[in-house]
Amino acid sequence: MGLFNRSKTTSTPVATAAPVATEPTSSFVSDIAGDYVLDPSHSRLGFSARHAMVTKVRGNFEEFEGTAHVDTVTPANSKVEVTIQAASVTTGSEQRDGHLKTPDFFDIENHPTITFASTEVVRDGSEWAITGNLTINGVTKPVTIDFEETGSAKDPYGNTRLGFEGATTIDRTEWDLNFNAALETGGVLVSEKVKLEFDISAIAQVPSQV
Repeated sequence: MGLFNRSKTTSTPVATAAPVATEPTSSFVSDIAGDYVLDPSHSRLGFSARHAMVTKVRGNFEEFEGTAHVDTVTPANSKVEVTIQAASVTTGSEQRDGHLKTPDFFDIENHPTITFASTEVVRDGSEWAITGNLTINGVTKPVTIDFEETGSAKDPYGNTRLGFEGATTIDRTEWDLNFNAALETGGVLVSEKVKLEFDISAIAQVPSQV
């Protein structure tokens, strides 16, 4: 007998599962053009580097601020500026964090901030390539960071939010971050290549009414 041909007298009641509660989805913002500020409490500016040639150490900066102007019609007119407090570096090890703040690395007494200022912005759909001047340890070099839009929404407080994820890899010695130590088995203690990682939540600024 087919599944859908069973007699009502022989069928047994089947308990139905309670509906599963789902979280409300955020609304998509059709036009993301405008001026934004970074939301540090929902963003991460981090890095990772190989340690002793066998594993990676990850860290991030807890204090930073930034602004962005997004022009969707003419992306080249977009711009980004970020200032990071170098002393806010954290890697989960007080000893390592203390070393990073010395002249071997960030030299926070003489160079308290790390900055980035865009010089060129290119967009291809949801992907953005942002080129700019990165200043670390008093040295300024150009870098290009590839970003992808991760979403846009109106949050429960009425803020328009825009999300990006991005990364790039740099050679830290180009910024005079030269400290290292040789290993007995060959190689060095800290890799010269460092991956910079960005998870960004930015809040649109409402123009003031005059």
